[in-house]
Amino acid sequence: MTFTLYHHGSSVCAAKVRFAMAEKGLDWDGVYIDILKGEQFEPEYQKLNPKSVVPTLVHDDKVITDSTVICEYLDRIAPDTSLHPADPFDYAQVRYWTKAVDEDLHPACGAVTFVCSHRHTVARNLGPEGVKEFLASTPEFSVTADWNTKKKIFVRDGFDAPEAPEKIKLYDRYLHKMDTALSTGDDWLVGNRFSIADVAMTPYVNRMAMMSMRGLWENGRLPNLEGWFARIEAMPNFKGALLDWVPEHLTNDLRDNGAMSWPEVARILDIEIQ
Repeated sequence: MTFTLYHHGSSVCAAKVRFAMAEKGLDWDGVYIDILKGEQFEPEYQKLNPKSVVPTLVHDDKVITDSTVICEYLDRIAPDTSLHPADPFDYAQVRYWTKAVDEDLHPACGAVTFVCSHRHTVARNLGPEGVKEFLASTPEFSVTADWNTKKKIFVRDGFDAPEAPEKIKLYDRYLHKMDTALSTGDDWLVGNRFSIADVAMTPYVNRMAMMSMRGLWENGRLPNLEGWFARIEAMPNFKGALLDWVPEHLTNDLRDNGAMSWPEVARILDIEIQ
């Protein structure tokens, strides 16, 4: 089997697929698409992925898009290392997490990331005219059915965007939901077995960690989530799948822009900064 993964270091969805493939022991060749420079809008790539997002997986001559679908596909073709539980009830619980990611958490992550960091990175890299072209190139149906319009607002207005506080609160509700799910004392989100639910949520928790926002769960705020993420970070494949593909300049941008944004995020969530 030959796999080619079109991906980017900043993409939480690409990180999810890289993590899943590493846990399944699947080798792949990579094509790096710099989504902060607009390479996803190149016509050749749009032939593979009309939404102009990453990741895209090419398996032999078959093209599979959307990270949740890709992970499900990989478990179908390599069932011996399946990350989906065999038990029907546990499988349903896993699907609730992956469904929530697609419907709520991923759009919120796009908003929060642009509000807190990417709007600064794009402005520095592309300049005023480049930013206009970057925003105009986004298909209307992408991360969400109205992502073209929403992204322009988040980039232009930052925390003053009408939906920005609500997206931050929604993100935080999912962190609380994880903490509650882990309150049974289990190490993992479903059935006390590492599964695609943990894989799916990892990039979203890691995004906040990379943006200097561990205060969302540290200092006793969400202790079960804090323990879970410590276990995730200790996994042999975490660094290679989640961190090593993020270029140093982008790692620095996420860290520094996030640190600058953290006081406003904390204010929105009534978190006392320690």
